[in-house]
Amino acid sequence: MEQIARRIREASPKSFGMYEKAMKLAAQGADLIHLEVGRPCHDTPEHIKDAAIAALRAGEVHYSDMRGIPELRQALADKLQAENAMSVDPDEILVTNGLTHAAFAAIMATIDPGDEVIHLEPFYPQHVGKVELAGGRMVAAPLDAANDFRIDPALIEPKITDRTKAIVLINPCNPTGRVYERAELEALADLAIRHDLLVYSDEVYEKVLYDDSKHCSIASLPGMYERTITFLAFTKAYAMDGWRLGCAIAPPAIVKAMMAITMNDVTHVNTFIQYGAIEAVLSGNESARRMKEADRVRRDKMVRALNQMPGVTCAVPQGTIYAFPDVSALGRPSQAIAEAILEDAHVVVEAGSFYGPAGEGHLRLCFGSESEERLDEALERLSRFFNGQSEG
Repeated sequence: MEQIARRIREASPKSFGMYEKAMKLAAQGADLIHLEVGRPCHDTPEHIKDAAIAALRAGEVHYSDMRGIPELRQALADKLQAENAMSVDPDEILVTNGLTHAAFAAIMATIDPGDEVIHLEPFYPQHVGKVELAGGRMVAAPLDAANDFRIDPALIEPKITDRTKAIVLINPCNPTGRVYERAELEALADLAIRHDLLVYSDEVYEKVLYDDSKHCSIASLPGMYERTITFLAFTKAYAMDGWRLGCAIAPPAIVKAMMAITMNDVTHVNTFIQYGAIEAVLSGNESARRMKEADRVRRDKMVRALNQMPGVTCAVPQGTIYAFPDVSALGRPSQAIAEAILEDAHVVVEAGSFYGPAGEGHLRLCFGSESEERLDEALERLSRFFNGQSEG
C-alpha cells in the first residue's frame, strides 16, 4: 500500500532555494550574511506587543470567532475603506495564520483538479505549490525584463485556455520590486472580466512603498471585487512575521467556502494575538512609516553599491524589501553566480531563476533582513566578489 498521497507524490519537487545550500555551509561554521530570506530586521513595535500581552493577561485565551474576532475584522474593514478604496463588510474578511494560510485556503476552496492558474513570471514560488496541492496546474506568463516587467496583456492572454480559472497577482511584486501602475492593473482586470477569471491578489507589501509609488488594490477597480480574493498580512509593514497573522477579503460565498478549509485545519487564529493586530491597524501607521524609512535608506545604499560593481546593473525598487539586479553581463546562469557568491563571499542571495525562467540573468537580494552594519559588510563582500569576476 502506498502510504503517501498522490497529490504529494505527483507535485513538482520543492526547494527552499539558496537557504538549503547555505545551511550546509553554516553547519561548518561559516559566517554567512543572509540576503535571501524576506524577513524584516526590525522588532515588532512595543505598543503592538503590549496590546497582545494585555489581552493575554485579561484572559483572552479561549476559543473565539472562527472568522477572526469582530473588533479586528471591523478595524480591517475601516482600513480597507480608507486606504484601499474597498467597501467591505466585516463578514467578507477572514483572519488567517499569515498570508500563506489565506492563499492556501482560497486556492483549496476555488480550484478543482485540472484547473489552470496563471502566474506572472517572475513569480513567488510558494503559490505554485498550493495550486498543485489543489490538483490545479500552474501556467507561467513571462513578463519582459526589457520592459521593466510591466503587466502586458499581449504576454498573458495567449496563456488563457478554457481550463484557466485564475491569475495570481503580487503587488507590490516579489521579486522584482515593481509597484504596478493603475493602468497595468486595469489591463489585467479587463482580461479577468472578459475571460471570467478569478484574481488572487497578494498585497503583503502594500505599505512598503518608496518615493512617489502608489499602491492600488485590483479589487477596488470596477467589476473586480466579485472576482478577486485579496490577501493581506501584518508580516512586513509591522515586522510581525513570526506572529503568523493575515487575512483574506472576498465575496461572502468565497469566504464561506474558505472557512470549510480553515475550520478543519486550524479552527481559528490564536485569540490574544488578534488584539495586537487591532493595535497595528488602528495605531501602527507611524511605526510602519519609520520602519519603511529605515528600509528606504538600506535600499538606496544597496542599489548605489550594486551599480558600482562590474557586470551588475540594478533598477531602483519601487516597493518591497528586495533588489533584483541584472547580472546577465557576466554570461553565467544566475544559479551558478548565487552559488559562487555563497562559496566565495559567504553572502546568501537568491538566483533569479528561482522565480521562473523570466528571472534568469538576475539575483534577488533582500536589503531589509539584516542590520545596517551587516548590510555594509555584505556589500563589501559582494564588491570584492564582482571585482574579482571582472579581473578573472
